[in-house]
Amino acid sequence: MSDFLDDENETPRTRELKNTQVLAYLGRQWARRPWLLTGMISFMTLATITELMIPLAAGRLIDTLAAGPDAGTPWPAFVLYLGVAVVFYAFRQLASRCEVPFSSANMADLTSEAFSKVQRFSLDWHANTFAGSVVRKVTRGMWAYDNLTMNIIFGVAPSVAVMLGIAAVMAFRWPLVGLVVLCVMAAFVASTLVLSRYYIRPQNIRSNALDSQIGGALADAVGGIATVKAFGAETREDTRFHALAWRWRAEAKKTWLRFVNSWLVNIVTDLSMQAALVGLLVWQWSRGAATAGDVTAALTAYMIVAGYMRRFGEQVQQVQKSMDEIQDLAIFDLQENEVEDRPDAKDFRPSRGAIRFDHVDFTYAGQDRPLYTDFSIAIRPGEKVALVGPTGSGKSTFVKLVQRLYDVDDGCVIIDGQDVRDVRQDSLRRHIALVPQDPALFHRSIAENIAYGRPGCSLDEVIEAAKAAHADAFIRRLPQGYDTLVGERGVKLSGGERQRVAIARAILADAPILILDEATSSLDNETERDVQAAMEAVMAGRTTILIAHRLSTIRDADRILVFDRGRVVEQGTHDELAANDDGIYARLAALAAG
Repeated sequence: MSDFLDDENETPRTRELKNTQVLAYLGRQWARRPWLLTGMISFMTLATITELMIPLAAGRLIDTLAAGPDAGTPWPAFVLYLGVAVVFYAFRQLASRCEVPFSSANMADLTSEAFSKVQRFSLDWHANTFAGSVVRKVTRGMWAYDNLTMNIIFGVAPSVAVMLGIAAVMAFRWPLVGLVVLCVMAAFVASTLVLSRYYIRPQNIRSNALDSQIGGALADAVGGIATVKAFGAETREDTRFHALAWRWRAEAKKTWLRFVNSWLVNIVTDLSMQAALVGLLVWQWSRGAATAGDVTAALTAYMIVAGYMRRFGEQVQQVQKSMDEIQDLAIFDLQENEVEDRPDAKDFRPSRGAIRFDHVDFTYAGQDRPLYTDFSIAIRPGEKVALVGPTGSGKSTFVKLVQRLYDVDDGCVIIDGQDVRDVRQDSLRRHIALVPQDPALFHRSIAENIAYGRPGCSLDEVIEAAKAAHADAFIRRLPQGYDTLVGERGVKLSGGERQRVAIARAILADAPILILDEATSSLDNETERDVQAAMEAVMAGRTTILIAHRLSTIRDADRILVFDRGRVVEQGTHDELAANDDGIYARLAALAAG
């Protein structure tokens, strides 16, 4: 039994992007609002320049005080020092007021775009990916963006500018001191970047992968809570999740310890610079080459630089951590959809619902043997066609290709004279109503679920559709009637109730093509008769495809297509096929009759 880490078919090696690719994705997010970005960078630049003046202003104040009262009043120097500090904080405040609307809007946009992108990924992608893991990746990436932007704009960039600026000032005044400071800072920056990229990042990606698995495991267990309780498996699920949580803990601990180890390197570098700088300043002062104000200015500069160096080390590590967390959104952004609308795709123009498969070849991804080879079949407008055959014979694939959930390898699927690849997917599917065997509802009101296929319709139209599906009576018995929330995936309703809501949704959609996947399988016999009568009226004048597992539901079909290994091996009416004793349908009918 595979564990959660392997279920997604993803490994840190295949999931990893280069930092430059992640930064390119971040740059595209920043470019959305150029004026706010420009304001934020401009104010931070001014704040950084102002901060470089603080040590000089402090040194001037100390020299004025050291000269004594006879040298003049110290108040202008004091006002200059205080004014520089006030201007610095004013620019920081303005930069922050640009950043708040900038980041909040970009976070909303990138989350919405990730959601939009994920929705359009193929069914295979969703089948191989935990829904909970996707949620975890999107929400983690959203907050990683905020952390990334803050650390780069308000942290790393100003830190580098201040460190270089102060090193330049010191080098201009005391070349030897400036050279020592510049060398130490260069070693510090280089070691920080190397440790973040090659020491922290690989481990961080491993812990992020397990963090995503935790989200997937939670969603999987909570979504299947009815099955867990039915088998009394709470303790078993506790054990499974506990093992996963402790696997995450082991990797997360390694990640955090690598952060701690990197900080130790930063501390050693900081102490080295402190010892070198203070020693050189005392030596310069003892030789008369520096005044008390010079020493004060240099020490003030050191305290600023030391603070920025410490923050720089932490910020670079946070930037790397955030890039590792947001890279899943960057992967979503770079990933191409397997089924994509063509640039010149037009809206589907519905007519009477004629369907034709023209020499279609189709193979599922990851399989060597094609399911369909030179497959051709035509369904006339308004014809009621049933699909029967063993599991895996190609019935469901036929319906999925009609909906263009997959693209064919060769040949084409034509609906109302239009190749489904030449029209927009959403416009095509709006004109195909589907009632699945196990309908999933949204955690919204019953009225919203029924109206999902026809947004903007009136409540009266919703009620009429519910009556036609024999759902109105049970809906009115619910606490809030049509306003009742159905729970996640409709868990508050029985299987038969969910199916009647799905049938009402298909009735209201009023599409020219109707697909019924054993649509009455969850109904009791009396309700099934009522709904079958309602469905007969709904199917009138519409092209209807029925995927049948119970042959009793398709006796009145205009034509029955018998599938076997991706081919239609028999077709005809029920009576015609049942009369062929050697046929597959006759054998299935005999089995159904006992």
